[in-house]
Amino acid sequence: MTIFCSHCHRPLQAEMSCLPRRGKQAPGTSKPFRSTKSASKARRDQINVEIQALRSLLPISIREKERLSYLHTMALVCLWLRGAQLFPPGTSPPAGPALGEELLSLLPGFLLVLSANGKLVYISENVAQVLGLSMVELLAQGDTVFDILDGRVQEDARKQLLLAQEEPGRAVTFVSEMRTSKAFRLQHGGNRVVAVHGRFTALRWPASPSTVVFLALCTPVARLPAGGDASSQDDVFRSTHALDMTFTDVTESVTYHLGYHREELLGQSWYSLLHPEDADLAAAQHRAVALGAAAGTAGTAVLRLLRRDRTWAWLRVSARRDGGGARAIACTSLCLR
Repeated sequence: MTIFCSHCHRPLQAEMSCLPRRGKQAPGTSKPFRSTKSASKARRDQINVEIQALRSLLPISIREKERLSYLHTMALVCLWLRGAQLFPPGTSPPAGPALGEELLSLLPGFLLVLSANGKLVYISENVAQVLGLSMVELLAQGDTVFDILDGRVQEDARKQLLLAQEEPGRAVTFVSEMRTSKAFRLQHGGNRVVAVHGRFTALRWPASPSTVVFLALCTPVARLPAGGDASSQDDVFRSTHALDMTFTDVTESVTYHLGYHREELLGQSWYSLLHPEDADLAAAQHRAVALGAAAGTAGTAVLRLLRRDRTWAWLRVSARRDGGGARAIACTSLCLR
């Protein structure tokens, strides 16, 4: 019985002459790359040398350089490359690295610059005063802003950044918990609550005519007391509203924060005090709370309310459906300073 080759339809010989023989290459074809054990080791050693060279160029202290792992080194290199791409030599982020330590120490928080997709571009050195972590230590968490936020608040931060990106120039504020050092968590009972206030701004030099970055000031704020009982807190006032957010009661401390006497607000709509740019966010919070199926349904937002002197107060407003069968909404407002 003769067996034929399916390719050339010739009888198969013992040496199978119609198939390429092992060890021979067809004319004009390149040989596959092969690596010996010694060659692989030599390449790894060369890569390590290059990483060490990059580490030596980083503008950080020698002590910090000695603590860097290879992955951490590359994270820092990527940060500075992003910064160099967005802010070429001879330029700098507005209120960015050009600020000296003395001027940074006067700020109520630290400065943050993000790319359009949330990548970290710049963190001011005074971040250690707020989070207990240096800029280098903070980057060990990751290279996006979401890596340094507590997991529970990441989705809200994404929504706020998307809202700001859709309308460049529009300022947004969101309150998030940021990761801190272990010593800080032990001392304060958790991560640091920070109000992030910023906007997307288009870069105007020819090197990046259509690039936008998010410029923000991150300011630490006090935590809301557990259970919403904030009557003893100097930075908080409480109010009760009908389901349409008309004031039905408010604590006397509102005079200190907003300048109104209690009687002036009773019967007035909460919306009459809202900044126009915050109306959509406030309405979304209102709907979520008012339509909540059960008492205790809560929502939190950072909003601007009009003071009696016609200036704006930044407040973190925590609203919830009041219990006891009453058709009411209870708000606890923390003044962000």
